[in-house]
Amino acid sequence: MVRRGALFGAAIMLLVLVPALSSHALDAARPAQERPDGPSVGGILRDPERNPVPDVDLLVARDGEEIGVATTAADGSWVLEVPEPGSYQVAIDVDTLPEGLGLRDPERQTLDDVRVREGFKPVNFLLGEGTSSAPTRVERLLNLAVAGLRIGLIIAVAAVGLSLVFGITGLTNFAHGELVTFGALIAYLLSTSPVLGDVPLVVAGALAVVAGAGFGYLHERAMFRPLRRRRTGNVALIVVTIGLSIFLRNLYLVIFGGGQRQYDEFTIQVGLDLGPISPRAKDLVVIGIAAFVLVVVAVLLQRTRLGTGMRAVADSSELASASGIDVNGIILITWVSAGALAALGGVLYGVSEQIESDLGFQLLLLMFAAVVLGGIGTAYGPMLGGLLIGLVSSLSTYWIDTKYKTGVALAVLILVVLVRPQGILGKRERIG
Repeated sequence: MVRRGALFGAAIMLLVLVPALSSHALDAARPAQERPDGPSVGGILRDPERNPVPDVDLLVARDGEEIGVATTAADGSWVLEVPEPGSYQVAIDVDTLPEGLGLRDPERQTLDDVRVREGFKPVNFLLGEGTSSAPTRVERLLNLAVAGLRIGLIIAVAAVGLSLVFGITGLTNFAHGELVTFGALIAYLLSTSPVLGDVPLVVAGALAVVAGAGFGYLHERAMFRPLRRRRTGNVALIVVTIGLSIFLRNLYLVIFGGGQRQYDEFTIQVGLDLGPISPRAKDLVVIGIAAFVLVVVAVLLQRTRLGTGMRAVADSSELASASGIDVNGIILITWVSAGALAALGGVLYGVSEQIESDLGFQLLLLMFAAVVLGGIGTAYGPMLGGLLIGLVSSLSTYWIDTKYKTGVALAVLILVVLVRPQGILGKRERIG
């Protein structure tokens, strides 16, 4: 009873401290110009040396109808209120840019699908010397492949824990997306909090992974282990995860708000000139970290006693227990690992994209797709499935609008499952 009380006490302390930190962090993340109360778009325009670029006009329109024009202030910030949430077009007037500056990618003068929700939507334009010609087809495909590799690795990192929990406990955790969001939000709050002295993002990300591991520990010790002791059925456990997902998602919304934000560090980066591709430095770092973590996880599962114990429990928990394996200990380590990997996935996604209160929920379908495509219950399946989902969804935008890329990825999932129902790396099981 004392231990369980301590667990709930830690959870309550977390819920008390995070809102206190977030109130400072949200103020620090806003542009210098006063932000409207309703839905709005804006950002900070900087040159490659991160100097502010003032007096540049930005046009916001919807379905071809002009909504308004904003001009960057002395600090490069701009904000424009929009009538309601929805999809908008945001364009930069290149004629108002200072001499010698231009867009790194001339094709991104107009952003056609800027989705605004309740709150502030950041929009960034990358400036440099500009280019005189648009990228070739090969260059576009290669850059899309790099982007697909990045998002695929992030999905793979986040989805490994989802697959491990299912393989070892048989639980389909619909609250796994909220573990991803938790990591992204903790890193954001730590890295932008004046209370803690603006923790560097690298340190904040590491602390977020530790916090994610602790959150996974709380999931197992405070909720799912007591439910298993009461012999709660699998269907009831799934309903519990759905309820937990809804509760946490709304809790994040209350604390964090409905806007979209970015980490203060590495927000504006000029693409590197690497021949036919021009990735941002942070994208290469994200790819490197994600690939390294996946290799480490694979080695741990294949070459260590812990990995052997996990595989044994996944095959048969009764036989594993009879062999002297601490089944509850293995399950606890699995939850801790799942929380840490999910939090890392959230941090990496926040570095390369944007952060919002339902970030993990948006990725949840892609994570499930990666698990099913690669082979549900396997450790390596989500890695392969995540890569395929990321590459297919990104490359498809060469031919179709970006809003349909998720549908294309799921269509590929359906085709693969029709041919190989157990997934690419899954094992065929005999029923009956």
